[in-house]
Amino acid sequence: MLSSRASKSYEAIFEIDKKNEEIKQLEQETLKPDFWNDRDKAQQTMREINQRKTKVEQWQALADKAAYIDEILTLSEAEQDEQFLAEVKSEINQLAGLVEKVEFENMLNDPDDHLNAILTIHPGAGGTESQDWAQMLMRMYLRWIERHGFHSEILDLQSGEEAGIKSVTIEVQGEYAYGYLKAEIGIHRLIRISPFDANRRRHTSFASVFVYPEVNNEIEIVINPNDLRIDTFRASGAGGQHVNKTSSAVRITHLPTGIVVQCQSERSQHMNRENAMKILMSRLYQKKKEEELEKMQELEKSKKEIGWGNQIRSYVFHPYNLVKDHRTKIETSNIQNVMDGDLDAFIHAYLKQTI
Repeated sequence: MLSSRASKSYEAIFEIDKKNEEIKQLEQETLKPDFWNDRDKAQQTMREINQRKTKVEQWQALADKAAYIDEILTLSEAEQDEQFLAEVKSEINQLAGLVEKVEFENMLNDPDDHLNAILTIHPGAGGTESQDWAQMLMRMYLRWIERHGFHSEILDLQSGEEAGIKSVTIEVQGEYAYGYLKAEIGIHRLIRISPFDANRRRHTSFASVFVYPEVNNEIEIVINPNDLRIDTFRASGAGGQHVNKTSSAVRITHLPTGIVVQCQSERSQHMNRENAMKILMSRLYQKKKEEELEKMQELEKSKKEIGWGNQIRSYVFHPYNLVKDHRTKIETSNIQNVMDGDLDAFIHAYLKQTI
């Protein structure tokens, strides 16, 4: 059982009480009758409260883990028990992982890093080969999302004629989803023996990945309805009779910018329109960011032609197994783990290099 003395000792080290007191002071502000008179300031305060609470929960978890390790370490030394020592080592490794996670997220300090993400995948030239590769990447990212306890929703999916996908748009919900996934922006190359080639020849396929921060309700993006052209059409691919026989799919064109988004994943035209607007707002917000922060040139570097020489990472299935990130030189031969969503080594290395 964790002693209250050990627990309080580590809470003091992490200044938990001080941080909680600061949160209480902020929460007192929200009780004032005129708090919501200045909506922008009120929303900023609410954001700060939520972010501070998340940080306190993280520090509390570290304090609890450190106190627990202190307890079992004392017991193991007193009793010279090998089983206790093995447990201490395991707990220390877990604590090190928690500390690394907290430190890493503290480095993700761009205003958009904590937001949800909109992830898109498009195959390069090559027909079925590249479309199949795009679907493999989709599965890889869905597994990564699952590993991190995030929530995913496929907003739009265009199936290939024979196999694979022509494109997919995925909403990723979770704290720091955009901060992590922005490391995946770029061209991904696959080298393998093609399952679609009767002669069993080696093929190279490409697909592009792009990530936008999802605009939340606290960020104001004004869209003039007169600037929109909204088209409805019948959804294609799997989805049941209702999806395929009614004009439930929605395509929205933002005339001033030429941005086109579409959604056909839902049975309801209303839901598809709502999701398409969500994508459009994220695209417009990203465009606004680029213009305001003059990052257009930097961003365009990551939106290169989907082909030779532009890849950020290569996945080799033949004649050997290797995944190599060309930006960080991080590589692994455990390609199955990577395709099952084990991407953190690549993501962390890239972000540490650029932060």
